[in-house]
Amino acid sequence: MATAVVSHRFVFGIKGGVTSNVNFLDEQTVIYPAGSNCILYHIDQKSQRFILGSDKSQGMTAIAISPNRRYIAIAERGDKPTITIYDLHTLKRRKILSSADHNFGEYVSLAFSPDSKYLASQGGKPDWTLLYWTWEKSKVMATTKTTNQQSAPIYQVTFNPQDNTQLCVIGNGIFKLFRYSEGNLKQFAFLKMEPHNYLCQSWVTEDKVIVGTDEGRLFLFEAGELKNEFTLTTSASDFKSRIILINHSCYLKNIYSIYIRIYISWPTIDQITDAKHEDKTPINDIVTYEKGFICCTASGAAYIFEKGEERDSYKKLKEIRLPIDTQHADTPDSSIPEIKHLALSPSEENLICSTSDNQLYTVVVSTADISKGDIPRFDVLTFPFHRDAITGMDTCIRKPLIATCSMDKSVRIWNFESGMLELHKDFQEEAFSVAVHPSGLYILVGFSDKLRLMNLLIDDIRTFREFTIRGCRECSFSNGGHLFAAVHGNVIQVYSTTTFDNVTNLKGHNGKVRSVRWSIDDGSIISCGMDGAVYEWSVFTSKREGESVLKSCSYTDVTVSPEGKVIYAVGTDHTLKEICDSQILRDIHAGDAVFTQVAISHSGKMLFAGTNNGTVRSIKYPLTATGEWQEYQAHALGVAKLRISYDDQYLFSVSEDGSFYIFKISEKEGRGLKRDKEVAFAEEILITKSDLEEKNAMMTELKTRVDELKMENEYQLRLKDMNYNEKIRELTEKFIQEMESLKTKNQVLKTEKDKEETRHEEQIHDVLEDHAKELQDLESANNQKLMSEYEKYQELQAKSQKMQEEYERQLNEMDESKEVSLQDLTEYYENKLQEKSSQLEQANEEQQQLTREYDETKRQIEEDVDREIVDIKNKYERRLRDEKEANLRLKGETGIMRKKVNY
Repeated sequence: MATAVVSHRFVFGIKGGVTSNVNFLDEQTVIYPAGSNCILYHIDQKSQRFILGSDKSQGMTAIAISPNRRYIAIAERGDKPTITIYDLHTLKRRKILSSADHNFGEYVSLAFSPDSKYLASQGGKPDWTLLYWTWEKSKVMATTKTTNQQSAPIYQVTFNPQDNTQLCVIGNGIFKLFRYSEGNLKQFAFLKMEPHNYLCQSWVTEDKVIVGTDEGRLFLFEAGELKNEFTLTTSASDFKSRIILINHSCYLKNIYSIYIRIYISWPTIDQITDAKHEDKTPINDIVTYEKGFICCTASGAAYIFEKGEERDSYKKLKEIRLPIDTQHADTPDSSIPEIKHLALSPSEENLICSTSDNQLYTVVVSTADISKGDIPRFDVLTFPFHRDAITGMDTCIRKPLIATCSMDKSVRIWNFESGMLELHKDFQEEAFSVAVHPSGLYILVGFSDKLRLMNLLIDDIRTFREFTIRGCRECSFSNGGHLFAAVHGNVIQVYSTTTFDNVTNLKGHNGKVRSVRWSIDDGSIISCGMDGAVYEWSVFTSKREGESVLKSCSYTDVTVSPEGKVIYAVGTDHTLKEICDSQILRDIHAGDAVFTQVAISHSGKMLFAGTNNGTVRSIKYPLTATGEWQEYQAHALGVAKLRISYDDQYLFSVSEDGSFYIFKISEKEGRGLKRDKEVAFAEEILITKSDLEEKNAMMTELKTRVDELKMENEYQLRLKDMNYNEKIRELTEKFIQEMESLKTKNQVLKTEKDKEETRHEEQIHDVLEDHAKELQDLESANNQKLMSEYEKYQELQAKSQKMQEEYERQLNEMDESKEVSLQDLTEYYENKLQEKSSQLEQANEEQQQLTREYDETKRQIEEDVDREIVDIKNKYERRLRDEKEANLRLKGETGIMRKKVNY
């Protein structure tokens, strides 16, 4: 006993109705929801990673990417709506935010703060509560009701790109600015104009926000004050004649599509405004970039605006439109899809949009490409997804193909190994069921008018047989491919694949038959219906070989074990039934879900079931009394079909939400399952004889045309060579004559130039000699003056020295005289000591006075000499500078004269 493990490998589809359902993680990774999961799609590698939805979730309602592109917030609907924060590097869950104090069933918009630390979440009806979170602490910092009117819904909340505390909320008649302060969200800058139905918004600067309305009007606000207004109007009658996309019936292998595009010029906004009949189209989303903003409309167009020269002005730079499928141009539901959301890559080079018909488109909007003047156009990002509920799915044995059909009137052939769309064709009727022949070369499609058997050609899906079975909801090829069964109401009709004869009709169901399965030997058919009956039919006798009837249950799907002994059926009574020999052996209850589909592996070792809430369950097999399973999140709505590849390596699931999941099956430990038989898939393809002959004839014709063009080009080339050689000869002779004439002129000019150079050199030499002589004279005169002043200074210095020596000599003599007098006349001078001391002091004072007078005289003389020297030096320096300037001026004039002579 074991439970198989499945891992998400690829999904085709996108979930609409989610706010901001497309985002860029980096230049190559796009994030979008599909079913109940979030997808990280790598554009170059064409690979996917999955962020799985929460258990018990009722679907995503809003997505937000943090500005640092590290985290993603996903809001999910439920009994109590939750917000889950994931790390985009590890894809692990970081936080779950839930507030039980408010009365609303979902979050309609999310926004991260500029530093990615805070999260704003706008709740839905009836409360319309705005919550301000510190998400890392799972704490609500503040709340406020953004509207009290049930008829005035809120659409979007955004943060100021430079301020964590400022938010903007818009809705029907609602434009409010809030600021977080002291635990409260307080409204400020009240709107000063008549309210409108505001649908989207984006901040263009830190204080200006641009808002779009349902009337095609754009308002530029600053602190609630209207600064400018723009209007986008479009003529509704012109929509289908603008950009036409003709689908050439199919998709090719490894090529996105064969398309013929006819581009007809769109009228400008000014031309549209002047039209008599105008429709104002709603503006659904706005994104800003460095030089302006981009907005998208409900008319399938995106407009690129750039800042104008005037303040608060913008001008329309480009208009980009979605391609229109002309195959459905005349049908009632052929309205142009709306562009719902936009996302701009970090480098602002690529733009991606999601549409109302659940498609993803991309276009290059870099400044370089836009400035070229080319008409930019949207292209499908990966492959065109189903636009409506998928009604049928089947796989084959010999090729890795899966066929799906949908209410969007298309049939698509996928390659589950390469993850590519092989073929795609649109029809005029809705397709309800599809079956693939085991060889992978034919398909059976049940349309609303007929059942068609079709060839899978290299580039087309072509009908080659029709059966008058209207609205066939279930069909299936036998395992050998020689028979097929088709349901017509409550009758199962069996046809031969080779003769197309009606082999037998199996009658017995009282209600519509919902599922048909063939036994491994194609001898029996197991069916179930809305009448609560499960029958086992013999193909050869057209009789029932077994039956199990339970009126209280309307069965939706049935499968049979490989040995053909045990039948598994699911229905509306929430149980999976194991039936053997017309007896119900076990009932496995699905809990709060309803089983809608069931599939058993071809090895008979694994059992899977799909539910009405979109999950896929891997059920422990063989079944236990209580029933054990592992549940995997997949679709947003109920599982419509569930199939397993013939080698038991892959599990396929489609849903009413238009998504198609491919799962990889492995053992519980994660090891891949071993194939019982290593048989390579067939690579053969079908092509009709007429197509092949047409292609060969075209190739022959093209080869002949190439040869003719080659000969014609060679002849034209020879004529051109002869013509060009003659022109070269004439031009050569002409240029030689002109060269001789120019050489003569050049020689004359050279001679004149040499004469002028000689004359200018003589003039310069004379001027330099005069200047040198004058400079020498000035220097000699200046030196003489300096010597004279220096001699005067020496004389004054000698005189001062002499006076000082004389005074010193006199002092020495007086000292000697005093000592002799003291020795000889001690007694005499003792009496006159006082008198002599006074005389001595007087003499000292006189000496000091003389010294001071001498120093002052010396200082004055030095100052006078220095001043005179400086004056003389400045005088001659000025004269020298004037002479140098005159010399430079003469050199400049000489250079000018040389240039004139040269020219």
